Amino acid sequence: MKKLMVLAVAMAMVATFAMTASAAEWNFYGSSRVNTWITDTGAPDKVYTEALQGNSRIGANVKVSDELSGRFEYGTGVNVRLLYGEWNFGSGSFLVGQTYTPLNMFYSNQVYGSDTDLLDHGGVYSGRAPMLRLKFGSFQIAAVAPAAGNIDVPTIEAKYSLSLGAASLQIAGGYDVGPDLGEAAYVVALGASMNVGPVSLGGNIYFGDNAEQLIWTRGAGDSNLGYLIVAGFKANDMIKLEAGYASAEGDTPAGVTIDAYSYYAQAVITIAPGVYVIPEVGTIDSGNTDYFGAKWQINF
Repeated sequence: MKKLMVLAVAMAMVATFAMTASAAEWNFYGSSRVNTWITDTGAPDKVYTEALQGNSRIGANVKVSDELSGRFEYGTGVNVRLLYGEWNFGSGSFLVGQTYTPLNMFYSNQVYGSDTDLLDHGGVYSGRAPMLRLKFGSFQIAAVAPAAGNIDVPTIEAKYSLSLGAASLQIAGGYDVGPDLGEAAYVVALGASMNVGPVSLGGNIYFGDNAEQLIWTRGAGDSNLGYLIVAGFKANDMIKLEAGYASAEGDTPAGVTIDAYSYYAQAVITIAPGVYVIPEVGTIDSGNTDYFGAKWQINF
């Protein structure tokens, strides 16, 4: 009798899970990306590399109801890229989990370095992190897990976005109190983009102190300043051209300025819906590494 009761409870739990899963809308997706590059660092021989990009992914968007939704996404290292649930309570939404934090701006499509997007050379990229986020219309604020250890409070990040038809603006900021024996950090960033017919323009600028505690940058230290600018031209439905330039700098405690720049030019070629090859040529690390090659991508 006891075994029958346990079996009945187990069957009820399975049935409940099955009904819940069937009631939710699951939309799966994936993206497979391989890069092929020849790099020149000034050594006698150039280096050829071919690799599956770490940001290749598979995931799903899940809608349980008009109020509840979620998403998960895994990378090639069986690492969790995205995993969160979000509750829409009418006047706003509350997110619990890991996704892109408010201090992120994406204007460049540079593909070298597994889609680096000029982010470390002057872009604004705080990445994906565990957080608690509130969103009210175009404004969002989040308590983010600090990147450094020995911190008493979470990192605070916020962003406000404004759409003006063909143009859009973003202003974002972040503050981190720093480790117990370290220094506080802050970053304030402004971004904008515009589309005029086949031409697109975009870019951002940021300033701060100890920015490396908040964003990915080669301009470490104090008095941080970074910027990027990107221009694109859509020739037709098959080919889009893009070029970009970025620079980041910061001052070390010894008074030495660390700076780095990068630039590139590319063509995004759509072979078929969801199938792309993107040849690109450019330089990183202030011209110390030149490269050319392509990224190959299929979205499914």
